[in-house]
Amino acid sequence: MEAVTAPHPAVTGALWAAGPAPHRPTGAAFDVVLLLHVACAVVGLGTVVASAVQAGRLRSAGSGPVPDGLRAYFIPGVNWAGRALYGVPVFGFVLLGMSGGFFHLGDGWVLWGLTLWVLAIFGAEWALWPAERRIQVALASTSVSGPGDPATDDVAPAVPVTAVAPAIAGRVAAECRTIVWVGIGLALILLLAGFLMVAQP
Repeated sequence: MEAVTAPHPAVTGALWAAGPAPHRPTGAAFDVVLLLHVACAVVGLGTVVASAVQAGRLRSAGSGPVPDGLRAYFIPGVNWAGRALYGVPVFGFVLLGMSGGFFHLGDGWVLWGLTLWVLAIFGAEWALWPAERRIQVALASTSVSGPGDPATDDVAPAVPVTAVAPAIAGRVAAECRTIVWVGIGLALILLLAGFLMVAQP
C-alpha cells in the first residue's frame, strides 16, 4: 500500500491565502446598477453630440432670425441631461464594490476608461457648458417678435431680430465653433472610453 504524500506546507499556505477565485458578479441588484451605468453613458454621449449639432445649426443661421427650435434648445437654464456624465464614474465605483473583487480599479481598462471619462467631464465643465450658457444669454437678449406685433407693441417696443442679431452674431458664432469642436473631441473621448468598458481588453 502506497503512502499518501502530504502537500508541502508552503503550497497549502499559498492556496489558503489565495482562497477561492472571485466569480463574475450576477444578480438583479448588480444588473440594475449596470443598467444605470450604461444609461448615463448613453445619455451623456447623446447630449454632447446634440450640443455640437445644434451649435452647428445655430452657426449656419448667421445673422438671420433664429428658428424657434434652436431658441428652445438654448433656453436659459442648466443642461441637466448633460450632467448624466457624472453618473458613469459614480455607478462605476458602485459596480466595482459590488463585483466582490472580480473587477479592480487597477485593471487597465477600468483605469483608462475612468480617466478618459473624467477628462471628458472636465472638458464639458471647462468649455462646453460655459459656451452654451453664453449663447443662452446672447439669445435671451434678443426679441423673437418684430415690429408691429400686437402682443408686445402695447407693452414695450419690440426690437426686431434683424436689428440686434448682427451685433451678437459674431459672439454667438465663436461660441458655436467652440461647442462644435469641443463636442467632437469629447464625443471621441467618450466613445473610446465606452469601447474600453465594453471590450474590457
